[in-house]
This record gives sequence, structure tokens and C-alpha cells, in this order.
Amino acid sequence: MDLKQLRAFLTVTEMGNVTRAAEVLNLVQPAVSRQIRLLEEDIGTPLFERERRGMVLTEAGEVLVGYARRALLELDRARVEIGGVGQGVTGLVTLGLLPSSIDMLSSPLASAVAAAYPGIRVRIAMGYAGTLQRWLVMGEVDAALLYGAERTADIQTVPLIEEPLWVIGPKNSPLRPDRPVPLADLANRKLVLPSAPHGIRTLVEHACAVAHVTLDVSVETNALSVQRSLVLGGHGLTILPPIAVADDLRKHQLKGAPLADPDITRTIVLALPTNRPTTRAVRCTVDVLVGEARKAVASGAWMEGRWRGAEG
Repeated sequence: MDLKQLRAFLTVTEMGNVTRAAEVLNLVQPAVSRQIRLLEEDIGTPLFERERRGMVLTEAGEVLVGYARRALLELDRARVEIGGVGQGVTGLVTLGLLPSSIDMLSSPLASAVAAAYPGIRVRIAMGYAGTLQRWLVMGEVDAALLYGAERTADIQTVPLIEEPLWVIGPKNSPLRPDRPVPLADLANRKLVLPSAPHGIRTLVEHACAVAHVTLDVSVETNALSVQRSLVLGGHGLTILPPIAVADDLRKHQLKGAPLADPDITRTIVLALPTNRPTTRAVRCTVDVLVGEARKAVASGAWMEGRWRGAEG
């Protein structure tokens, strides 16, 4: 087993096709196929099912993916740190961000890190809270912004931002920010919501149970872009933090109003692993991330966000 084999394996996994993987790796197709064959011989079991629709991971392949990603990530971290010895703070830092805030934070974060710590290389991974939490425990990300995550044996969290959930509808809806909508008023409306166990769905279902309200969920999707498109297309209202569709709200392409009776809020937390040391590069990058999140709240860019983290 060597690095070329692992890179070929991961690229075929991501592309689902040897031909496309060869293009990405700038190799001829037989060379990629040979790397996969050698890896399978070394492992002692097939890693892919060769099907007409492409290369599909076997059970053994699914197991290897996580280990291969972490192995290559650790080697990349080592290259960056060794290459920066004697040049101040250096390292490769992978941060996990939520879909609702990644567009707002990624550019200022990258600029701020580059200015303050030119020896740090940042990778930004997007995922929902459950996925980011799993990546954090497995070592695929170094720190993450999650919502509502409780401390566990493997993760420590610090509250940063509290934000309300709003009812979001198309531009012809009567929703207004100064007119909260009681949860009970949604009982007879078609709704587009994430499927369980998505964090927003859990919060909404808990509030419904307390208020004895039954909602009519017409469509479920765990893709924020699809959720937005369905609302724009008139398929129903949805429930989101306003930051998730802030541009649409500001441009009046969507309308929104706070939920009431009960109010529903979620808390964004900074999560760090406890099952491994936190490097200086990670600490410095996290400080920058927290600073940029605080600036976004103070400037109003983080729509309706309330800062709960430490001042300074």
C-alpha cells in the first residue's frame, strides 16, 4: 500500500468512475486501474463493485475510505508543518462550517488567516452538524461550528451565537419581520422541512409536541439549496434561521417572520476535539474564526444573530 494507490482509490471513490479519476489525477486510465488492483491485492479483498453505472464501494471499501482520508490528511499536515519550520506558526488546519454560514464566513476567514498567519494553510469543509461532529471525532476536521451540540467524551463546545428560527415564504407571502407567526398558525399550511434527525427538524418537532401542534410536511429535504428552491417555487413555507437565506430576504426574493408561541432558537457552538492535542496552528485559526463570527454578528451580516461568546 502506498500514497499513489490511496490517492487513486479516493479519487475513484469521489468520481465514481475510473476515466474521470484518471483525468483528475492526470494519468492514463490503465495506470489508475493498476493502482486500484494493486491496492485490492494488498488489502486482500475487492474495494469496488464494477457496475454499469460506475464504481461502487464494497463494504471493505467503505471502511477504508475514512482511514485513507485521515492518512493523507496527516501527511499533508506534516508537509506543511515541516516546510514551515522556523517560519512562525505553520500547519494545515481543516475547519468544518455549516451550510447556513459558510458563504458568509469563508472569504473573510481566509483573508484574515492569510494576513495574520501566512504559514497556515486552511481547508474548509461544509457539512450538517451531525456530519461535522462525526468528522471532528474521526480527525477529518480540526474544529467546527455546530449547533446545539452537547459536550461529549470526545468533544468540548463553547457557545458563540444564538439565532432564532423564522418562517420563510415566497415573496408574495404576507410574512413580515415585525409580525411574529404563532406556531399554531402553521398547522394548516404546507411546509418544506429537513428530514429527521436534522437539528432544525428536532427543534421544530419538540416545539410542536409542547404546543400540541401537528404540522403538514409536504416535502422533506436535507439540502438547503433544495429547501430554498422549493419555497421559491411555491411548494410551501419552511423554517430556517434567517442567516440561511439572508441574501434572499434582503433582496425581497423571500419573506420571513419570527416564530412565536413558542419562540424557537438554536445556538451555534465552537466544537473542538478532546481525543487529540490541539496544535498551535489550530488554536490560532480558531481564534480568527471566532473573531470573524463575532464581527459578522456585530455588523448585522449574521442576520438576527445574538453574540453569546466571550467578549474581546
